[in-house]
Amino acid sequence: MWAIELPPFVPFFIGALLILVSRGFLRAAIMLAVPVLGCIHLWMVPEGIHWQTEFLGYQLLPYRVDRLSLVFGYIFHIAAFISVIYSLHVKDTLQQVMSMLYAGSALGAVFAGDLLTLFIFWELLTLSSVFLIWASRTEKAYQAGLRYLVIQVLSGVILLAGAIFYAQQQGSLQFEFIGLEGVAGWLILIAFGIKCAFPFMHSWLIDGYPEATPTGTVFLSVFTTKVAVYALARGFPGTEFLVYIGATMTCFPIFFAIIENDLRRVLSYSLVSQLGFMVVGVGIGTSLAINGAAAHAVTHILYKALLFMTMGAVLYRTGSAKGSELGGLYKSMPWTTGFCIVGAASISAFPLFSGFVSKSMILIAVLSEGYDWVWVMLIFASAGVLHYTGIKIPYFAFFAHDSGIRTTEAPTNMLIAMGISAFLCVMLGVYPQVLYRLLPYDIGYNPYDATHVLAQMQLLFFSALAFAWLNLRGMYPPKLKSVNLDVDWFYRRLLPGIIKPCYAMILKTDASVRSYFMKWFRQFLFYISHHHGPEGLLSRTRPTGNTVMWITILLSCYMAFSFIYSK
Repeated sequence: MWAIELPPFVPFFIGALLILVSRGFLRAAIMLAVPVLGCIHLWMVPEGIHWQTEFLGYQLLPYRVDRLSLVFGYIFHIAAFISVIYSLHVKDTLQQVMSMLYAGSALGAVFAGDLLTLFIFWELLTLSSVFLIWASRTEKAYQAGLRYLVIQVLSGVILLAGAIFYAQQQGSLQFEFIGLEGVAGWLILIAFGIKCAFPFMHSWLIDGYPEATPTGTVFLSVFTTKVAVYALARGFPGTEFLVYIGATMTCFPIFFAIIENDLRRVLSYSLVSQLGFMVVGVGIGTSLAINGAAAHAVTHILYKALLFMTMGAVLYRTGSAKGSELGGLYKSMPWTTGFCIVGAASISAFPLFSGFVSKSMILIAVLSEGYDWVWVMLIFASAGVLHYTGIKIPYFAFFAHDSGIRTTEAPTNMLIAMGISAFLCVMLGVYPQVLYRLLPYDIGYNPYDATHVLAQMQLLFFSALAFAWLNLRGMYPPKLKSVNLDVDWFYRRLLPGIIKPCYAMILKTDASVRSYFMKWFRQFLFYISHHHGPEGLLSRTRPTGNTVMWITILLSCYMAFSFIYSK
């Protein structure tokens, strides 16, 4: 009984502590055992509230289990296990400890039944994940980590403010449907939106993830944003506003990703786009749509982690992830090339791959609820993702031209991790019922109806044809050897451009004021010294006789006045 009441985050936190006091094979065994044993434990936990307490008159539910939290809990354990295998070659205690804390914090947030517990793990997610960026130990990573930290802490502060307002309005901190009634709902939605990379709130992801270590980026791609998707599905299902937010998210990254040179930044843009599909599903809020959002979160974790792993392996072996510097790597890294193609097929939603069986649920739900224009936007985004991820990533990294780079295949542990992810991407695409049985709602759905398969194949075929035509005609946007800024231009260029002149003016004014004050102060000191210094007028010594004479004169005057006025 006590084992059932053990929250899923506890093994990961204990594992983080054990890593600090272990070395070598024992440390690796601990890191592998934690997600495996944790997943087995979670499989045996029944639905319900397993841990509750009271704080300041509010009922807290730190450990609540239902089907929505379970599906995220399972995939988090699986992804943590794969990510640990991928990072076994790394001998960095900081990364190993923080990755365990990061995964545990994500699980703590998913199984939190109240807003206060959610806030605690929300902030722990931030504090543990930023070290995976700083672990690169470069100046760019340090600066990106600072920006990441500021934005993520802001999300936590807004969440806390929303929770306080919600407690005052509802008299409860229970984390259930919140909606947009009142200030509390909007504050909590903004907090969730920052972590979910809503439009104008997404730059922390594009900025931070590519600066993390090759292994750290894999962990980052799994947890933070999917916790936010879960939180939206829990607190705001059926909120129509999210349908349009999500549709926008699916489309705008296309234009930045196509011209981006850094392939890990391309994957970060595509991550935002895929999150948009999930947000649309949450906004529609029907059983099919919520199932689609949860299913797409699962498949996205697998294929996005796989793509980040392949690019991490390329970066690890070549020292670069820029499309302009790569090409021809299929000769040196054939296994990595094959795994990348599986990930590309999955994110592009090819039939028999995992992305197809989850994305189709969202598209059907959108059409069923009459959001025709939103469906058109999602189809456009689907075509776009084939261009900038499904084709661009493997093509420019492995096939575009022979860069002359000759290296060796990725380390064995990296290949095993990529192989597991690739296998799961194919397995879920071929046997989608394995995934569907874990989803929050029991509904009958068959993704492989002839209409949808033919429509998807037509979309993919003509998108690939468009890419080939543009590339052969030399009309495909060139790979710019620069860092492309979007919304972060405002705080990385505009604000410094405003603040630096203002700061210079403040320094100049401060110097003028100081100079004027010091000039006045020196004059004051001169005046004091002139009158009270050793040679000053009031400090000169007088003969004793003169002093007695003046005392006698003053005493005589005093006695004379006293005699006159006494009469």
